[in-house]
Amino acid sequence: MLIRAEESVLVVVDVQARLLPAIHESGRVLRNAGILLKAAGALSVPVLLTEQYAKGLGETVEPVRAALPAGTPTIEKITFASTGEPAFVAALEGLRRRSVVLCGTEAHVCVLQTALGLLRLGYTVHLVADAVSSRTPANHAAAIDRLRAAGASIVTTEMVVFEWLERAGTPVFKTVSALIK
Repeated sequence: MLIRAEESVLVVVDVQARLLPAIHESGRVLRNAGILLKAAGALSVPVLLTEQYAKGLGETVEPVRAALPAGTPTIEKITFASTGEPAFVAALEGLRRRSVVLCGTEAHVCVLQTALGLLRLGYTVHLVADAVSSRTPANHAAAIDRLRAAGASIVTTEMVVFEWLERAGTPVFKTVSALIK
């Protein structure tokens, strides 16, 4: 049940300019999403980025954009579940990886519905609890409880990073572990 880098995809859901200011502990989400993105880049974990109705909610915030590995596709959607967008499903299937590490906003809407859709499609879902949030702590907690009950693995940023790393004493370990300090 370890999260293996070579089997993973990192999905970053809707960390957008007009939504983020309303998110509870948005700084935590930004910090941990950045760590996940930089670790994914260092460990060759592919990333998919979604934006919910960018015309209304704005584009992905600059700190997240700056941390994206080169070539990361941005998939615009109007469905709350990323899996409701055919371009997202096609991009994910094209990666041929069955383990999805999931972060973003809002935990109880787009993240929740994306996770449920991924589970329905047979993916293993690792919800990064400290890299997701909602406008209220109650909605964040309810989303985590519901996804745990539905079969998602609830993890933290550090769990993901160190499971992706697998071992210390390598050049990439020094680079990635420095992100945590």
